[in-house]
Amino acid sequence: MAAVDETSAGGVVINIARDKVVLIGRLDRRGRLLWSLPKGHIEEGETAEQTAVREVGEETGILGEIIRPLGTIDYWFVAERRRIHKTVHHFLMEERGGDLSDEDVEVTEVDWIALDELEDRLAYADERRLVRKALELLAIRQVEEPEDLPVEADGG
Repeated sequence: MAAVDETSAGGVVINIARDKVVLIGRLDRRGRLLWSLPKGHIEEGETAEQTAVREVGEETGILGEIIRPLGTIDYWFVAERRRIHKTVHHFLMEERGGDLSDEDVEVTEVDWIALDELEDRLAYADERRLVRKALELLAIRQVEEPEDLPVEADGG
């Protein structure tokens, strides 16, 4: 059986105001709906970052802006009589617009999932770990970059 390497990119896209992350649902071979992070193949001439933004848009309808790299997941699977070694580069992203859409043929459902529901909803342990890391990084970012406080006018 031939072995093939594939590389993809995607992201953890968060809507900070609503404390939600966008996930995609796909049906597995048994017809079960499995929720995961949006991701897809890196096209020739694209960077991983460009792919992550494009794939998130294609699979969810949401425009995401990359905040920072989040991590890489790699795994093996068999498809079409080939052993495939897949590497997926993930980025922490913030929602910048768009509307949820499941028009991508590979996607069955798309939804904004509350942060406290992610552990139960995500199908894959590696993606649950990435989401935990993303939430930790966001908590640190919010402490380091507090919102501007109103400045009182000098009465003098």
